[in-house]
Amino acid sequence: MEWPHDPDGEQGSEGRRKYGHAVIAKKVNEDEDFPLDCDAFVSEYGDHPVRIDNETVISVADVFEHVEEAEFADFIEFHQALGRAMRQGDLWSYEGAEEFVGTESEA
Repeated sequence: MEWPHDPDGEQGSEGRRKYGHAVIAKKVNEDEDFPLDCDAFVSEYGDHPVRIDNETVISVADVFEHVEEAEFADFIEFHQALGRAMRQGDLWSYEGAEEFVGTESEA
């Protein structure tokens, strides 16, 4: 897909250091953008790429297809709704800390 910017550039995942929520959250200013209207946000950023995992990049609009709210009063509401939407849309790849903790091999 043609993206308005590199999915892994500074406007995207920052070299694959940020995924999902983090990529979307950096598009808002916590002090200035709330209350935030979902339609206006998607109108402005809907075609922007969001890296979901190592292999998957989708648009902001694809994520917001699963958001039920029309407006967010603050950043916390925004973040919580994105989390719900990503889980409901099967866009959540985090498996829990135990998946990332390796066991030391015995010497």
